[in-house]
Amino acid sequence: MKEFEEHILIIDDDKGIRELVKEYLDQNNFITTTADSAENAEEKIKLIKFDLIILDIMMPGKSGLEFLKENKKNLDTPIILLTAKGEASDRIGGLEIGADDYLPKPFEPKELILRIKNI
Repeated sequence: MKEFEEHILIIDDDKGIRELVKEYLDQNNFITTTADSAENAEEKIKLIKFDLIILDIMMPGKSGLEFLKENKKNLDTPIILLTAKGEASDRIGGLEIGADDYLPKPFEPKELILRIKNI
């Protein structure tokens, strides 16, 4: 019987990335739930207590940064930004808003696991 680690919410509008991250985390004994938008994620957060959130910044509708600004004060859940916006100013901005970590795309899946475990 598998022993599972934390329950992680993956928020990304890109289905391929969402499924890739989910598959990799599932293989590493994490419980995962996915959301294709910030709005969809907010619905799931009302129903489920997550241990960590992996959040894309650039999404249609509400961006990841808007989601972070609106929800971070009400969540005690760590958030890792996983995004194509990798400039220093983007990383600093995300961390200033309240992200706990920032990993630019493309990323090494093993690095994501290590960052999750460090948080």
